[in-house]
Amino acid sequence: MVFWAETVDRHELAAVQLTRLNSQIERVKRNLPALAHRFLEHGVGQKPVADLEELSAWPMMTKADLRAAYPMGLFGAARHEVARLQGSSGTRGKPTLVGYSQDDLAMWAEVVARCLTLVGAERGQMLHNAYGYGLFTGGLGLHAGAEHLGLTVMPASGGVTSRQCLLLEDLRPDGLACTPSYALNIAEHLVETGKDPRHLGLKWAILGAEPWTEEMRREVERAFGCDACDIYGLSEVIGPGVAAECHEAKDGLHVHEDHFLVEVIDPATGQVLEDGEDGELIFTTLTRQVSPVIRYRTGDIASLNHEPCRCGRTTVRMSRIKGRVDDMFVLRGVNIFPSEIERLVLAQGQLAPVYLLRLTKRAAMSELTVEVEALAGQDGEAAARELGRRLHDTFGVRMAVSVKDPGSLPRSEGKAKRLIDERDPS
Repeated sequence: MVFWAETVDRHELAAVQLTRLNSQIERVKRNLPALAHRFLEHGVGQKPVADLEELSAWPMMTKADLRAAYPMGLFGAARHEVARLQGSSGTRGKPTLVGYSQDDLAMWAEVVARCLTLVGAERGQMLHNAYGYGLFTGGLGLHAGAEHLGLTVMPASGGVTSRQCLLLEDLRPDGLACTPSYALNIAEHLVETGKDPRHLGLKWAILGAEPWTEEMRREVERAFGCDACDIYGLSEVIGPGVAAECHEAKDGLHVHEDHFLVEVIDPATGQVLEDGEDGELIFTTLTRQVSPVIRYRTGDIASLNHEPCRCGRTTVRMSRIKGRVDDMFVLRGVNIFPSEIERLVLAQGQLAPVYLLRLTKRAAMSELTVEVEALAGQDGEAAARELGRRLHDTFGVRMAVSVKDPGSLPRSEGKAKRLIDERDPS
């Protein structure tokens, strides 16, 4: 199934985007005067936007704006129009809350349904949904989109891996939805109990909520014998469903541009970047009613590609997330994202597909230890030496590699925490 907006002529799409953008701006002017005033302070927003490129001169929004407006200061709708609240977990303080009208929920279900068709889902199939339910948008977002498409949904939520495996074995669903690290955790648990994950009969897996590499994709596909595709979203824009890979090409995530306008900027200067250049993703919601955002800084690093995909879709594709602006760390003058180290760990066949990065400080210098596990029957120390050499060749700095006992590194039941920073902030 291919939707109208996925193959429409790009000139026609731009006209739709422009109309919806101006409607969104008028909604902000009516309902969010403080945000509209910020536009006016920058000399924009006084008259309708005539060209989408004008948006690059507009101010940007950040997560700090949402925190400052807690709990419902940026909703832009009367409370009786808000059908649901969702948001972040609030692990670093108060959660950032977003709201949805009934129309927002319908739009959200539609774009998630598009993502599911991109990865190969078909009406009448079954989805095992192991994303967490609650404030986090993953579980409820995938659930509603799957039902909209006509799938049977098993709302397993996250955690209790033994129960997940029991349900997967007994129900034999067509698709799996969870974080990529948790997919590998499920596969590992099955193997440890004498089961072959490939015998589940999965056809596809829709994985997201954390950066992951091509090497991890190969691990998941090898383990389950299915297609594994990336899905992207964040609650500030809508939740999961902003973009997803197609199973035909697996070469970038198709953005649903009739609802979300995307840019990539240099995070340091704010300059809009060209196709193929890595920078920070910026999104503008074109149809969201309750929690609209204009030029929202996601903190996610990726690039864009406007070339048509071989699947036949013409929507812009964003690359897999390379990392987050706030996840990057500097080691002896070298900028490093955890996902770059993941690629090297997973490319080395003697090591298990789990790792932990531990940052410490010694004599005013930052030190990094890469903690790994060797697979059964492999020479762990030899594998550590080889990984250390590859890390040095790639980054030009030395990193310690420590081999831990099998099963000793933490396994993820949601978003994986890969970096432990033990440096004294003073």
